[in-house]
Amino acid sequence: MIKVLIVEDETQILRMYEFKLEKSGYSVRCSENGRDGLREAEDFRPDIILLDLMMPEMNGDEMLKILRSKDWGKNIRVIILTNISKDEAPSSLRLLNVDRYIVKAHFTPAQVIEIVDELMKVKAN
Repeated sequence: MIKVLIVEDETQILRMYEFKLEKSGYSVRCSENGRDGLREAEDFRPDIILLDLMMPEMNGDEMLKILRSKDWGKNIRVIILTNISKDEAPSSLRLLNVDRYIVKAHFTPAQVIEIVDELMKVKAN
């Protein structure tokens, strides 16, 4: 079963994606900040992470920098799922092997699930 980690500080959004992904057949774990998300990623070893940028305790870009510095975290697929436009995002994201950058307001949850499906099919081949 494909494992997905959602790191999102807005509880309603977190639970909505958790529900939709589980209904689509994914094994899902959730964290509400980057610090907990990093610990969860090390324990769970997800295939893909949906990662918000602006969060308490540790932002998504900080979490991603640390994740990419670990042998176990170098090849995990990452979708940035945020309301920050790409122009306002930290420039360091370009160097951190992000698979997709999604502005939440521009995509429906169903479209996000389609992108996860697409990325995971690529990995399975």
